[in-house]
Amino acid sequence: MDRICIKGLEVFGKHGVLPAENALGQKFVISATLFCDTRRAGQSDRLEDSVNYAQVSELLKAETESQVFRLLEALAWHLAKEVLLHFELVQGVTLQIEKPWAPVHLPMDTVSVQIHREWQQAYLGVGSNLGDRENQIRAAIDFLREDALTRVVRVSSLIETEPVGGVEQGDFLNGAIEIATLRSPEELLELTQGIEKKLKRERKIHWGPRTIDLDILLYGREVVQLENLCIPHIEMERRMFVLEPLCQIAPYAVHPVSGRRVQELRQALSLEGDWEDKSRSEGTEKNSTNARKGF
Repeated sequence: MDRICIKGLEVFGKHGVLPAENALGQKFVISATLFCDTRRAGQSDRLEDSVNYAQVSELLKAETESQVFRLLEALAWHLAKEVLLHFELVQGVTLQIEKPWAPVHLPMDTVSVQIHREWQQAYLGVGSNLGDRENQIRAAIDFLREDALTRVVRVSSLIETEPVGGVEQGDFLNGAIEIATLRSPEELLELTQGIEKKLKRERKIHWGPRTIDLDILLYGREVVQLENLCIPHIEMERRMFVLEPLCQIAPYAVHPVSGRRVQELRQALSLEGDWEDKSRSEGTEKNSTNARKGF
């Protein structure tokens, strides 16, 4: 990834733990490395095809002067987030904030914090088998779009499948969603569970009926093993209702544990011979492009 660098931007702010720092303020020195593709700008020689570093510098200055944070870590995250949200071509940013006048009362040059934040590609599975299934899935996607730290990139068509797990219940509508997010895996889980709560998801019966189900299938190439979160999703390789819609929008996405692409996982599972009897196309959306327009 190409880089545009801003080094040593001096700004005045009132950030710090001490009341005097918040009242009087002091100098901060900001350096930012913007990760973006400069190929188009290099070919066209047009500013609109690149990231305007003057505008980025003005944003960093304005946000540093207008906000007040106790910690450099909080200021750094705020500035990184604002750059990523305001400049679409920036895929990632490394930000360093120096505080040369920090009240340490010891001989030193400066105190600094450096962070890196970037848009992460993730894939979600979505399903419903209670009430107006399609509208509930649509509502879940709308809630994702409303989140400031998340962008909905693509949505698959919906497929109708019989339930698994042995619980007597109605058929499911299932789909897959590609997103770009600034949230960590844990923060993304908090978002999806919050959406499920808004849509009145109840967890009374394991594998039971639900108004909405939002599962994190993949998060970049990361492997996460926590008590309440496993990425990649532990069941995805064995569930055609996951792989079928996911293959529509991300056939070449790689399972970070097995190293196999989604289309390979789908093909391997289809050889087991029970998929055709357990699913049928919803028919309202014919492909991922139409599905994206429909939602």
